[in-house]
Amino acid sequence: MLKIATRKSPLALWQAEFVKSKLVGLYPDLKVELVKMITQGDKILDSPLSKIGGKNLFIKELEIGMMEGRADIAVHSMKDVPYELPEGFEIGAILERENPFDAFVSNNFNTIDDLPIGARVGSCSLRRIVQLQAIRPDLVILDLRGNVNTRLKKLDDGEYDAIILACAGLIRLGFEDRIKQHLSLEQSLPAVGQGALGIEIRANDHEINELIEPLTHNKTLTEVSAERAMNATLQGGCSVAIGAFAAINGSDLTLNGMVGNVNSGAILKVEECGEITQPKDLGIKVANKLLSLGARELLIEA
Repeated sequence: MLKIATRKSPLALWQAEFVKSKLVGLYPDLKVELVKMITQGDKILDSPLSKIGGKNLFIKELEIGMMEGRADIAVHSMKDVPYELPEGFEIGAILERENPFDAFVSNNFNTIDDLPIGARVGSCSLRRIVQLQAIRPDLVILDLRGNVNTRLKKLDDGEYDAIILACAGLIRLGFEDRIKQHLSLEQSLPAVGQGALGIEIRANDHEINELIEPLTHNKTLTEVSAERAMNATLQGGCSVAIGAFAAINGSDLTLNGMVGNVNSGAILKVEECGEITQPKDLGIKVANKLLSLGARELLIEA
């Protein structure tokens, strides 16, 4: 019996069920059970994540469940996984990435450019907010918390003229038709690891590691490794505006990195190419380039 720790949100359950189906496909005799948990991030819905402790609020309870033996693995969106895991845990597999970009969702407008002056746009991501402000400083950005279904309902209830969500979550939950515009890298550089699923395990659990290893998608692993190395070098969390997107092009690996500051509106962007076999080196290179341009000051000011 393999037990998967998961949050109870529709997207988290979809992700856990997806991993379960992949494992059962590999091992037809394997019994897999979902262990559903509620995290602090699910309970506190009236404050932006950047003010209440960041995205690790979504995974701490799952880790405790694993530590206590109530679960063997946990499934996460890689964009929710801190660059440094607690001692005793590691990412054992990273699955093939879904659409990594941000989505513009609206019932009345087809693109960001179509929004009237002063339109209300929902997002609680500092990364999204600073990039939105750069292209449309006239917009009114309002906090938006809750799971995907809750956020869509708030839009439908007229609380916002548009909202910005991850394409991957909408696609996985069957809401792809709600996406009016896929935001480009120039408009909104994604979060580190956005669109990729990771499986967290107890460190040195060789049996579990061997079991899930076939689920790793090497291209995604390479790209996300570069992004996470950049983030780790910058020491970025949820309380700062950091974006990254790595892509394999032929024999090259390209990484775009961004650091912004919501208060000043300042944004720094860097693009570098590197060896596919050395993704972490490329991530460190981009981070150091951003730091040389003044990224640390922007992050401290946040």
